[in-house]
Amino acid sequence: MENKGNDKYLWDLSKIFINDEEFNKAINIVNETLEKILNLKGKILSSDKTILECFTLSDDLNLTLEKIYIYANLGYNDKMNNKEWQEKREKAVSLFDKVSESLSFIFPELLKSNLEDVNKLISNNSEMDKYKFNIELLFRYKAHTLSEEEEKILSSVSPVLRTTDDTFSSLNNIDAKFDKIKDENENMVELTLSNQSRYLESKNRRVRKSAFNKLYKFYSEHINTTSTLYINKVKANNFEKNTRKYSSSLEMNLYNDNIDKSLYELLISVTNKNVKSLQKYYKLKSKLIGINKLHIYDTYVNICLPTNEDIDYENGKEMVIEALKPIGEEYIKDFKHLLNNRCIDVYPKKAKRSGAYQWGAYSVEPYVSLNYENNIDSVSTLAHEMGHAMHSYYSDKNNIFCYAGYPIFLAEIASTVNEILFSEYMTKNSKSIDEKIYYIVEYLDKFKATVFRQTMFAEFEHIIHGKYENGESLTKDSICNTYLDLYKKQFGNSLVIDDDIKYEWSRISHFYSSFYVYKYATGFISAMIIASKLLNEEKGFKEKYIKFLSSGGSNYPLEILKELGIDINDEKVIDNAFKLFDEKVNELNVLIEKRGE
Repeated sequence: MENKGNDKYLWDLSKIFINDEEFNKAINIVNETLEKILNLKGKILSSDKTILECFTLSDDLNLTLEKIYIYANLGYNDKMNNKEWQEKREKAVSLFDKVSESLSFIFPELLKSNLEDVNKLISNNSEMDKYKFNIELLFRYKAHTLSEEEEKILSSVSPVLRTTDDTFSSLNNIDAKFDKIKDENENMVELTLSNQSRYLESKNRRVRKSAFNKLYKFYSEHINTTSTLYINKVKANNFEKNTRKYSSSLEMNLYNDNIDKSLYELLISVTNKNVKSLQKYYKLKSKLIGINKLHIYDTYVNICLPTNEDIDYENGKEMVIEALKPIGEEYIKDFKHLLNNRCIDVYPKKAKRSGAYQWGAYSVEPYVSLNYENNIDSVSTLAHEMGHAMHSYYSDKNNIFCYAGYPIFLAEIASTVNEILFSEYMTKNSKSIDEKIYYIVEYLDKFKATVFRQTMFAEFEHIIHGKYENGESLTKDSICNTYLDLYKKQFGNSLVIDDDIKYEWSRISHFYSSFYVYKYATGFISAMIIASKLLNEEKGFKEKYIKFLSSGGSNYPLEILKELGIDINDEKVIDNAFKLFDEKVNELNVLIEKRGE
């Protein structure tokens, strides 16, 4: 599916910068503001006015820098083979690195003092009140902040440490070429990252097996390269954790959200305790599909069909709007505004980044990139990414710049609430047993992908980093075997574990955003609770939810969640999610029995 020349299906980046002249002018503004901040060097703590000036100028600089960086990267992601966008991106990345290195003196200079003294210094300046939580966050890092000279050195090497991320992205998004496969009609078609899910979900077993084999053939052939990249990513994490005096890479990556590693380990422990429910599901799915024992390439298929298999984008939008009505009129009004304001790049095209994502700058409405394929999964993806967009929209609207960015820990909740509401809407409005089975299977597969699978990923990262930090050498074989062992533990004898799945880790881009994936699982669990409250029309909860979306980074993430009545540190909260999964599996079993009558 392509755009067919209709601009309303393309995003409009001119809302950030009208032309190159504005883009370059913004770069000049950043450089000018940077000079003003550099003039404060050695004087930040001399008075409340100099502290205020430092914080205000830093916000002004970062707001403009964010626009430059996001504009250049959105343009590049849309046309990754375009020389002009490549150059803009290089400009933006270079400017970002220059600013980071130049301003590396600020934290060490502020942290020469202590929180109590700084609070005393600014106590009579009401204009500094808005920065008090920001200052508290800053001083949390005192034990992990280096001297000015050391911070400058660390900033200067950050582009080198980022090389593995950029190289993997280029390999995976630009250079990856897969063999052609025969589709259901015996036509030779090109397998791509954008369409591989369609063929893995094919009702034709030959097609999905072929897609699986051709997909992993590429990654098996490049395993030396991807292993080297990931091992160096682990080494880079280890270098930073040692330099900044963290006990582990895990602690370092959880620190920003003020999350203790006990939550990470609790999630893994509770998930492993409940793998029998997942294995029961796949044995049931074998029965549904009519295969004695599923192979991995069979797990993606949903043998039943929804009423509408071909859903154009306009119809998809209306379905999502209906599904999200439990969130309330205010949300729907703002949701429609974003849908129809050139914020979304809808269809796949050559050299466009694969997958879907949302990204935006503070003073501009958020952007969403899709690769819409006219199927139910694409509609669900629209609901998901627009959940991110609405979270960003409300956070930007209700916070000053330094608090507008919501904590990463909360980032997957709003998107998953939308997915769950969409799933429940489609299940409720099913017109047959087969259609109801379809949506329950979709929900269970999503739970598996977001909770079981992402937690397995989290355990994989924990083990691999732990091996290196304990002095073990990492090799392609040790990494592949670790991943394969985790796969076998999670699925037991419910599947035939195809050997090629040991290469799957090498295509997971999120491993280059270390210790991020567990947040998908905690986000899904939190979203299940929120969706339930919305569907049950709990009094006053719509308003609480909009307030949650509007909170940005104004508090620690667990505290923001607690305002919704959710304590994710409680083992019962996590365990109850798996009980709900098991209940859905039992519901599916009943429907399968009815279907066979």
